[in-house]
Amino acid sequence: MIPGNGRKPIIKVENLQTRFHTPEGIVYAVNGVDFELGEGETLGVVGESGCGKSVTMLSVLQLIPRPPGEIVSGRAEFHGQDLLHLSNEEIRSVRGAQIGMIFQDPMTSLNPVLTIGKQVSEPLMLHLGMTKKDAADRVIELLELVGIPEAEKRLTQYPHQFSGGMRQRVMIAMALACNPQILIADEPTTALDVTIQAQIIELVKRLRDEIGMSVIWITHDLGVVAGMAQRVIVMYAGYIIEEAPVKELYSNPTHPYTLGLLNSLPRLDRGEQGRLTDIPGLPPLLLEKPVGCPFVPRCVYAHDRCSENPPLMEIAPGHRSACWWDVKEGKARHA
Repeated sequence: MIPGNGRKPIIKVENLQTRFHTPEGIVYAVNGVDFELGEGETLGVVGESGCGKSVTMLSVLQLIPRPPGEIVSGRAEFHGQDLLHLSNEEIRSVRGAQIGMIFQDPMTSLNPVLTIGKQVSEPLMLHLGMTKKDAADRVIELLELVGIPEAEKRLTQYPHQFSGGMRQRVMIAMALACNPQILIADEPTTALDVTIQAQIIELVKRLRDEIGMSVIWITHDLGVVAGMAQRVIVMYAGYIIEEAPVKELYSNPTHPYTLGLLNSLPRLDRGEQGRLTDIPGLPPLLLEKPVGCPFVPRCVYAHDRCSENPPLMEIAPGHRSACWWDVKEGKARHA
């Protein structure tokens, strides 16, 4: 694996496997994921709900509830240490300080009974040892940085006094408080209207360029990734099924699932023939670990060898695909 544009890897994840023990049985949520993130790179992680995107990143930061969750195996190497095997105290010193995270729903992520000022200042006092006054001054700077007007007056307000877009800006301010090296954004614009979505995306892009941090942007929307990321990984049923530079993925998708995702996007260049298509069927429940290719029940290209789960095969520099069928050539592919 080579991060986009040959950047030096800042984090390297290998063979990550995460399961959940439920009354219905074991859910095989993440099934041997490998990826790297380069310094200053933006990596898009896409796929349908339930494909393992969020669980992968929560596992890396040891944020999955245990029990019922369990990280079965893997490594997440960050500055010479394995994040998956740090103690609770050690991983807490990484979260917020070196790796920040923006969660999907700011209303449930922010504490409703604490003021915004107190919540944003907490990581500053915890990780940077700031005094209460210094932290308050820094919070005002952060709120202004993310575009919240009258920031000083907002310190004593509570989350319910902010709009959805403003709450998400507060979450970004909190995630950036300690100038992290990596920002993980877990579908941060899903609950917002289109105009606010665009504002949040542009804000993160601007802050990324100013601060020079790396970004992992988790989304189900390939349209957002097109203008945000340098490289994309596509997940399905807890596996990475395709990985490529963003322009290569859009111009030369090689996995049937990626093709389906792209064909479901509205595009102005398709003309009258550009009807949107759906992907038939539903994602697997993952109460059993797939033996063959997990996409077989929904795939129009399925053939005999698909009973064997394909590895990620390199088909071009930096472009890997987990499919036995070459959709472009219309013939079988060999590992």
